[in-house]
Amino acid sequence: MRKIAVVAAGGTGGHLFPAQALAEALIARGWGIVLASDERVAGLAQDFPAERRIGLSAATFRRGDPIGMARAGFAVMRGALQARALFREIGPNVVVGFGGYPSVPALVAAVLDRRPTVIHEQNAVMGRANRFLAPHVKQVACAFPTLQKAPPKVAASAAVVGNPVRPQIRALAEVAYVPPEPDGPLRLLVTGGSQGARLLSELVPEAIKALPEDLRKRLIVQQQTRKESMNTARRAYRDALVDAEIAPFFRDIASRLRDAHLVIGRSGAGSVCEFAVAGKPAILIPLAIALDDDQGQNAKLLADVGGAEIAREAQLTVESLANALETLLSNPARLARMAAASRSVAIPDAAERLADVVERTAAP
Repeated sequence: MRKIAVVAAGGTGGHLFPAQALAEALIARGWGIVLASDERVAGLAQDFPAERRIGLSAATFRRGDPIGMARAGFAVMRGALQARALFREIGPNVVVGFGGYPSVPALVAAVLDRRPTVIHEQNAVMGRANRFLAPHVKQVACAFPTLQKAPPKVAASAAVVGNPVRPQIRALAEVAYVPPEPDGPLRLLVTGGSQGARLLSELVPEAIKALPEDLRKRLIVQQQTRKESMNTARRAYRDALVDAEIAPFFRDIASRLRDAHLVIGRSGAGSVCEFAVAGKPAILIPLAIALDDDQGQNAKLLADVGGAEIAREAQLTVESLANALETLLSNPARLARMAAASRSVAIPDAAERLADVVERTAAP
């Protein structure tokens, strides 16, 4: 009989993209996939390759809010009861969680039913939901060699598989990095992310305006930014006489990443691993308000091997970013070394590795 995997994931791309990559890998091996999340995500994830999508009751809470904690607990248990009823119907061979509070009810239900369970942690610092569940599941897999905030026994036994990336990004692992020609174009890609677009849309154009004219004339900038910041960014680039394309979202991000000589972006787990797979030098700006500095710890994967420069928000200025850009863009040999270093820590086949873990853990 065909095996069934329930994939439980939160509502952000950081959770859904690796979950989708695993789903596609398992489908290629003959598995059936059911997506479990909260009601909102289950209704939005229409492109997720699942034959069934289920919305479970779930909620989060703020630290120091006992009433919110109690409400979240009741919501999770209600969702777990919903999931247990579903599991009795479909009999999944394994339940795989990717973090975020919407993933909790399905994992709680699977643990209570003593079904095979796997958690995948995308960040170098284990998130709250996974931290709560990890001691109770059968297997934990992780993206980074370090797994901070995890219980010691969990960290010691976790399987390092990398972060599953979309097929279009994985294909970039086979594309060699081509440094800029001495007088040729300099292609800069700026990926803001939902929590970083405003800062980057205001800071990056001003830093580029401060570059020497000979560098500005060669620049071709492609920048993701929020809609409300687009006009500001366009005016700044127009004043700097820089060729720039500004949009809230690039659907063809893989081709843009392929052609980039340098990338500026936040250091969410997905972004860091995609930059590594693509073999791109980067300036990474960790989100300062991120819990447990998870983005800062993610960035260290590339920075420690020389593949990226880390620019902390507290020290980041127009002048410091302009200096960093001038230093890197003026040195093609260094960009090439950074690209090679970045690729040296990539795990392009992370989806297949995670699928192997899932199959070893699953019930026969």
